[in-house]
Amino acid sequence: MPYDVVIVGGGPAGLSAALALGRARKRVLLCDAGTRRNAAAEHIHNFVTRDGTPPSEFREIGRQQLTAYSSVEVRDVRIESITGTRGAFQVNLTTDTVEARRILLCTGMIDERLGLDGFRELWGHSIFQCPYCHGWEVRDQKWAYLARGVESLHFPLQLRGWTREVVVFTGGTFDVPEPTRARFDTMGIRLETRPVARLVARENRLEGIELSDGTTIPCEVLFAHPPQRQVDLVRTLGVGLDEEGYVRVDPMTRETSVPGIYAGGDLQTRMQGAVFAAAAGVHAAAMLNHELTVELAIAEEAGGRE
Repeated sequence: MPYDVVIVGGGPAGLSAALALGRARKRVLLCDAGTRRNAAAEHIHNFVTRDGTPPSEFREIGRQQLTAYSSVEVRDVRIESITGTRGAFQVNLTTDTVEARRILLCTGMIDERLGLDGFRELWGHSIFQCPYCHGWEVRDQKWAYLARGVESLHFPLQLRGWTREVVVFTGGTFDVPEPTRARFDTMGIRLETRPVARLVARENRLEGIELSDGTTIPCEVLFAHPPQRQVDLVRTLGVGLDEEGYVRVDPMTRETSVPGIYAGGDLQTRMQGAVFAAAAGVHAAAMLNHELTVELAIAEEAGGRE
């Protein structure tokens, strides 16, 4: 008997989708390969009742709550490939092959670490992407932002809400418009355009950023937005991506360009975070439940008339 939905990914989006579908009495298989995008993060924030919860504990609680719904199955298994069409997908796992009427992708994104010495070790400890997620814990410290282009220069303006000491590093890779320079100056944001050589750290905590001329700028926190990419499975499915590499979905149904394959969470938006992903998972689940319920009811009625 095919699953109604196979969910790919066991983070906040996948767990929330499985919960909603389980409560709607749909037969669900959630496949979790164990790769955690937020594994380096010490806590989840901005999630009411779960503020400050370690990511591993969040997942443990989510899995435990799913055990109340007999139609939901969770497996620690990787999906090798997905073939077939809407209503009749074959999902090839590392252990066996299952069938599904629909697929829900909740795989998140892969963050590409920048080539700076020490970047990988400091990621999630002194280097962050989101001030809403981590800003409170490091408020009033010396902050830095590694800008990757002119389009990113709006970001450091908001950082002044958490600290009065902000330095923006461009690495000399692009020209900063004069109006932006003036705005930074007015707001007390320091602009540093010299090339960056390396990160200076001690005991896994950032102490400064060394420039190519040997100068070290003291800072305790670095915000950066490294490039992101989709996991291999998503890329092999051929779903449409936008200009930034995120999966395109119908804003209402959450269906991708491939009929029967849906997406929710970080893989389809730059507005990323546990609470956003969880909401996206529930949204997709509600749309899937509506579609499957109508489809199955029509099939039952047609069978009864024969």
